[in-house]
Amino acid sequence: MHTLKLGEVNLLSFLSPDSLFGALIYLFLFILGALILSRGLSLTVSKAISRHEHLDRTTINFLQQLLSALIWVVSLILYAHLIPALRTMGTAMLAGASVVSVVLGLAAQSTLGNLIAGLAITIYRPFRLGDTLQVAVPSGTEIGVVQTISLGYTTLRTGDGRLVVIPNSAAASQVAVNLNVNSTHFPMRIKISIDRSVDIAAACSRAQALAAEVLGQQAVGCCILTHIDGAVAQLELCFHGEDSEAIAETRSKLLTRLASGFSGDPAWGPAPGPSFL
Repeated sequence: MHTLKLGEVNLLSFLSPDSLFGALIYLFLFILGALILSRGLSLTVSKAISRHEHLDRTTINFLQQLLSALIWVVSLILYAHLIPALRTMGTAMLAGASVVSVVLGLAAQSTLGNLIAGLAITIYRPFRLGDTLQVAVPSGTEIGVVQTISLGYTTLRTGDGRLVVIPNSAAASQVAVNLNVNSTHFPMRIKISIDRSVDIAAACSRAQALAAEVLGQQAVGCCILTHIDGAVAQLELCFHGEDSEAIAETRSKLLTRLASGFSGDPAWGPAPGPSFL
């Protein structure tokens, strides 16, 4: 009996938060618990959105990310409070807490700004998930559908499949045009490389006529000469689509029609003829 009690005492001391092994065991348990809670929260939100379509997906998704981050922060605080060595270290650092807070505040100014801007977007709702925005970026103007609004960034998917990642602080402060998704025109371009000796005006007219067969006359824009590189002239055919999800398929059909419409005719230059991108 004495041996059994001694073994229990040794086991309890072995699992004590004061020991290294005990601290590692508790760390594993806290991480596991945070993962389970975060995963459960994500599954609950997904089921709620799928069952109740009237729910505001923008607000719910943002709150889910915020609560997930809160779960990890609370887990870290509880773990630090449980381990005596970390609790003692935290008490000793209270004297320099003000200096540390200033340093961390300055270092994380951009991150905190994005977080606060994300909260503002969620509360005031200038745009939501699925909305189509026209925004100004360093490369020019982009139009895309809002895919995600995370704690730090807002992501747009353009008509040609590219991702435009905008910090929430910029998304909340800059002027963005919220377009109606049912009437949005997604501007698209196809680059045409053609022999320099070809009649450029005739080539543009031909490209526009072929595009009109696929898209309709109203969807076809201008066709212009952008630059000349040696013996090759670069043209740009502009058009637009009204469905962001089908734009890739539309572009593929147009490329196929342009290739077949220009191939085999010596009027458009020597073989293999123009190329399209």
